[in-house]
Amino acid sequence: MATEGDKLLGGRFVGSTDPIMEILSSSISTEQRLSEVDIQASMAYAKALEKASILTKTELEKILSGLEKISEEWSKGVFVVKQSDEDIHTANERRLKELIGDIAGKLHTGRSRNEQVVTDLKLLLKSSISVISTHLLQLIKTLVERAAIEIDVIMPGYTHLQKALPIRWSQFLLSHAVALTRDSERLGEVKKRITVLPLGSGVLAGNPLEIDRELLRSELDMTSISLNSIDAISERDFVVELISVATLLMIHLSKLAEDLIIFSTTEFGFVTLSDAYR
Repeated sequence: MATEGDKLLGGRFVGSTDPIMEILSSSISTEQRLSEVDIQASMAYAKALEKASILTKTELEKILSGLEKISEEWSKGVFVVKQSDEDIHTANERRLKELIGDIAGKLHTGRSRNEQVVTDLKLLLKSSISVISTHLLQLIKTLVERAAIEIDVIMPGYTHLQKALPIRWSQFLLSHAVALTRDSERLGEVKKRITVLPLGSGVLAGNPLEIDRELLRSELDMTSISLNSIDAISERDFVVELISVATLLMIHLSKLAEDLIIFSTTEFGFVTLSDAYR
């Protein structure tokens, strides 16, 4: 019977995998968003391998050149995913071997799938937090600026949609700005844990090849290095944390949106929304 030793985790299996099982177990369709960060991590690891004298300078240059070519293919939308590509890591590695030959296999020396998965995920979420934070800070800045300009505008304050006390329009705007500022602070806290580098942890017991983890940390713009290899490759706390913070942020944005919607109705008539945003 034909062996499936060429599959990622198929060393002990015999026979072919059922086509339905292939579809069910494949994650490449959803993992393509990790393509660029996977390449970034591989480039950093290749440099660490060269420093550890596992790669020659020439081999490093070939690997980096190949990875740059793959990155270009992904960015242009011309990367061809094959049915045998079980995940984003095997897809990039398979393509690298097609481009530069067997030297590509040396890139995986001492590196495990476990640390690749969590490293890629952290790099993706680090980038996502930066984008979210930039837009969030701009919104907060806009609310503060409008509050300063329109500080003399007086409006009724409401409780349960009943008029209560007079307030300034600026106070209303800043109530949302303050809530969003807490969200910004929470994003910063989550980012501290996301930017702890797991790469160099191996499959779970660490990397035996004297890989320079400080070099990896610097190359990937992380703030610190994981303290325990077992925890590093299994930890996904940061995902739950970010989802929680993002949920609170969306609640606050929804609250702001709903207030503006109500205040723009005929019954209230406090604001007029541009037709571009209706």
